Amino acid sequence: MWTFCFICLLSAVSLSWAAPRLSPLSHEMVAHINKANSTWRAGHNFHSADYSYVKKLCGTLMDGPKLPVLEQYAGDVELPESFDPRDQWPNCPTLKEIRDQGSCGSCWAFGAAEAISDRVCIHSNGKMSLEISSEDLLTCCSTCGFGCNGGYPSSAWNYWTREGLVTGGLYSSHVGCRPYTIPPCEHHVNGSRPPCTGEEGNTPKCLSQCEDGYTPSYFQDKHFGMTAYHVPSSEQQIMIELYKNGPVEGAFYVYEDFLSYKSGADTHNNILGWGTEKGTPYWLAANSWNTDWGDNGYFKILRGQNHCLIESMIVAGIPKN
Repeated sequence: MWTFCFICLLSAVSLSWAAPRLSPLSHEMVAHINKANSTWRAGHNFHSADYSYVKKLCGTLMDGPKLPVLEQYAGDVELPESFDPRDQWPNCPTLKEIRDQGSCGSCWAFGAAEAISDRVCIHSNGKMSLEISSEDLLTCCSTCGFGCNGGYPSSAWNYWTREGLVTGGLYSSHVGCRPYTIPPCEHHVNGSRPPCTGEEGNTPKCLSQCEDGYTPSYFQDKHFGMTAYHVPSSEQQIMIELYKNGPVEGAFYVYEDFLSYKSGADTHNNILGWGTEKGTPYWLAANSWNTDWGDNGYFKILRGQNHCLIESMIVAGIPKN
């Protein structure tokens, strides 16, 4: 498999196959999906959250600035049948991290920060392991969109090359310069975290300073990208990009059935690595809705057919040495 930092598009969701009109988070919807005997299984991810709140978590905006398309790789790269970056680069711990965006439509910033963190480690041969701050990108990129109300992945990668991003870990972790300040909540099940209320708070302020006690200074802690680009909409080109450079950020249109994803290769949704399950080729993706969503925070989507335009909206970049 391969680890793809993926985000979902802020758009109306609708069923993509003939079915009675069912509430998207209901028991009836889960039963209907599983009765269809498809390549994936459904379950309950959002027990107490309001449907409108779930839609707000999908914070990617369409028609953002365009990045240059990466010059295509030669077709002579020998690719394995399956690929998992966690096995390929075991000295990069961020590849195994599932984050939580809390009650904020910041998936566009999380996808970029996660993939950039992975690539910084990969391109340093494991010598530089750090967490790039989702908070810094979410709050300080004025050209990226509307903060917790959605943003443009392409602008996020451009911002990294122009302005740089500081370090910052999970909520209350005190890791890095600017850790995430929006608390995690129980989007999906009854658990140890406080329940999500369905109300979105304001985007936190951009602060050009690190939390107390952290050194070096904010501007000394900046990490920059050398390039930012769009990956061609080609199964082979995406696979080569992942194999050579590590996780990417992608976006896709979300259908109502995806909200109930639990396991298997869903034919509607997203990406991280690749493989085949019961004869179905898939991309492997990581989400930012914590580990109790989906398959421990991960999910699989049909590979090679550009479902929900997933293979058309992939962006990435190379860290500056």
